[in-house]
Amino acid sequence: MTRRRAGFRTCPDDLVHDDLWVRVEPLLPKRPARRHRYPGRLPVDDRTALRGIVFVLRTGVSWRDVPVERIGCSGVTAWRRLRDWTEAGVWPRLHEVLLAELRSAGLLDMDDAVIDGSHIRAPQRGAHTGPSPVDRARPGSKHHLITDRHDTPLAVALTGGNRHDVTQLLPLLDAIPPVRGLVGRPRRRPKRLYAGRGYDYDKYRRILRARGITPRITRRGVAHGSGLGKARWVVERTFAWFHQFKRLRIRYERRADLHQGLLELACSIICLRRLRRSS
Repeated sequence: MTRRRAGFRTCPDDLVHDDLWVRVEPLLPKRPARRHRYPGRLPVDDRTALRGIVFVLRTGVSWRDVPVERIGCSGVTAWRRLRDWTEAGVWPRLHEVLLAELRSAGLLDMDDAVIDGSHIRAPQRGAHTGPSPVDRARPGSKHHLITDRHDTPLAVALTGGNRHDVTQLLPLLDAIPPVRGLVGRPRRRPKRLYAGRGYDYDKYRRILRARGITPRITRRGVAHGSGLGKARWVVERTFAWFHQFKRLRIRYERRADLHQGLLELACSIICLRRLRRSS
C-alpha cells in the first residue's frame, strides 16, 4: 500500500516529456481508418497511453490500479498499447535512435563495453523463468545487460533465473544494434569487453578474439584486486538505474516479451536522461 500511495504522487506531466514523445511518435504503428457512419468510441490518444505505460514502469503499481482520473486512461488500455507496440518492435527502434543521437553528440564510447547479469523474482512465473540459485530455488528471471564505458545500456536480455551468465555473452553482443550517428559504417561491437568471473571460459575468450574483441575477464580463483573492477562498476550503476523503475524490480508480467519491452523502454529513458544532462 505504501508503494502505491507513493506512486500516485507522480505528476502525469512529468511522465512523458516532449523530448521523449517526439522520438516515440514517428515509430508508432498507424491505426486503421475509422468508419464514418458508425465510428464508435474515440480511442485514447497514444501519448496518454504512453503516459500510463511509463506510470506503471516508474511506480510499479498493477495495471488495474492506474488512476484513470490522473493519467487519462485505464491500465487495461495502457497494457494493450504496450502489447501492440511491443509486437510492432517500437522499443528496440526507439533505443537505436537514441544511441545514434548519443554517438553523434560524442556521448557514447563503445571502445570498452561491460557485461553482467542480475537476478529478480518472478512470482507469476511464465516464459523465461526458472528456479533461482540465489533465492532458494524460487521462480525467478535474470536481466542480462551490456553497457558502454559510460554506463549507457547497449542491449538488454531476459532469461530464466537458472541460466548461466556466460550463455548470454554472445547473444547480447549480437543484440547491440547498428549504432549510427557518425559518417561511415554503423558501430556494432566494442574493442574490449570487461566481465566478471562468471564469464571465465577460454572458449569464449577465443570466440571474442575471433570477432576482433579483446576479452578483459576476471580469472576464477584469483584474489580480488585485479583492477578490472575499476572498469566493471559502471554496469552495476546501470542496474541500479533499472531498479529505480519499480516495475523492473520484480517481474509481474507473465509474458516475457512485455517485460522485455519494459526493459527496452527503460533503456531508452536512461539514454534520454544522458542527452538531457549534456544539453
